[in-house]
Amino acid sequence: MASHPTQAQQQILTLLALVPCGKVVSYGQLADLAGLPGRARLVGSTLRTQNTEQLPWHRVVAADGRLGLPKGSPGWLEQRQRLLAEGVLFKGDPLTGDKVPMAKYQWQPDLAAMLMLFER
Repeated sequence: MASHPTQAQQQILTLLALVPCGKVVSYGQLADLAGLPGRARLVGSTLRTQNTEQLPWHRVVAADGRLGLPKGSPGWLEQRQRLLAEGVLFKGDPLTGDKVPMAKYQWQPDLAAMLMLFER
């Protein structure tokens, strides 16, 4: 069962909700955008310990574009399928490729929107 999120975790979850369909964000980028530079591991632990079922958890990948779950695991298959359904393609083999081309699919949020989010 998920515990009540800390303020840092809530910042991560709030930003995760903004990642648009068809785009991905790295663990480190999400941490940076949440005002938590260098806290990529906190993003990973937040995704593991908080209820993210209603959030686009599948849009978070490693900095090199790889899926963060063990290749071939049920979670890996689900993440890959969700991204494919959103039009995100993978490098390599169409059936087993596990690396998202970050130059094409990485989310680049609008700075004005980000500033408005944190002014609340």
